[in-house]
Amino acid sequence: MRADRLVALLLFLQVRGRVTVAQVAAELDVAERTARRDLEALAAAGIPVYSQRGRGGGWSLVGGARTDLTGLTADESRALFLLAGPSSASPELRTALRKLVRALPTPLRPGAEAAVRAGVADATDWSRTAVTADEPQLGALQRAVVDGVQVRMGYAKPGRPAGERTVHPLGIASKAGVSYLVAGTESGLRAFRLSRVTSVAATAEPVVRPDGFDLATAWRSLAAVMEDRMYAVTVRGRAEAGAEGVLQRLFGARLRIIGPAVADGWLGIEVDGPSAEVLAAQLAGLGSRVEILEPAAARARLAELASELAAVYGPP
Repeated sequence: MRADRLVALLLFLQVRGRVTVAQVAAELDVAERTARRDLEALAAAGIPVYSQRGRGGGWSLVGGARTDLTGLTADESRALFLLAGPSSASPELRTALRKLVRALPTPLRPGAEAAVRAGVADATDWSRTAVTADEPQLGALQRAVVDGVQVRMGYAKPGRPAGERTVHPLGIASKAGVSYLVAGTESGLRAFRLSRVTSVAATAEPVVRPDGFDLATAWRSLAAVMEDRMYAVTVRGRAEAGAEGVLQRLFGARLRIIGPAVADGWLGIEVDGPSAEVLAAQLAGLGSRVEILEPAAARARLAELASELAAVYGPP
């Protein structure tokens, strides 16, 4: 696990003072390219690590070899452990956290240990079902991102058989608890939902990163495209006063209430969605509490659903 490896690298730097990439690679049993990336990751995270070129050069911590993480303040150490330290974390992460606690200055250890105990993660939903469907391939994809290698990936879209493709893993994004792989493909940058990834096989080919690639910027661009699809169609209609709570839970920000309830107790509503058919299916559950006025395609689909339901549940 990379978190464990970075902690080991930091402690190695503190003990040895100055190290070469080759020495780091040998110590951590990784490729020199991976060792260099880890050193650069420490520097990017704000750890005072710097490199010196030339004879006798290498990578060092500012201030030389040390036995504690004096670069961290009390607030920073608590924030780190609150972020990474739920008591139900993976065994590898718990091992890394224990090493990090031992490396902290003595006055900071109680706060860090308290932060580890301050959270708990429950991986089941309210129906007692494990919510880990998007995790089986996560570790393999994270390793591919860190190691910078292409992968042959199985991917199944809803209602379709899985197909294989070779992609360039560039990062993992999480939106509302759902994980996505951001990857380069023949058709440009794509986001792949991890719950649909069926297999991952690393190749020996290096990832080709777009010039100036930034994961956060790329994700915002990809997310904007997906979010726009949720606003492709607007249906307009009316709803009984009192139904707005249910509508709000169903559609969130995609629901707009148009004015106060009129004399007959109805509210004007507008709802955005990916298609008139999808919106009709979602609104059908409210029965007569909602009436869609336009577009015609949504009304037609609701009429079809009403006929289908009447055929199944109506009188013989």
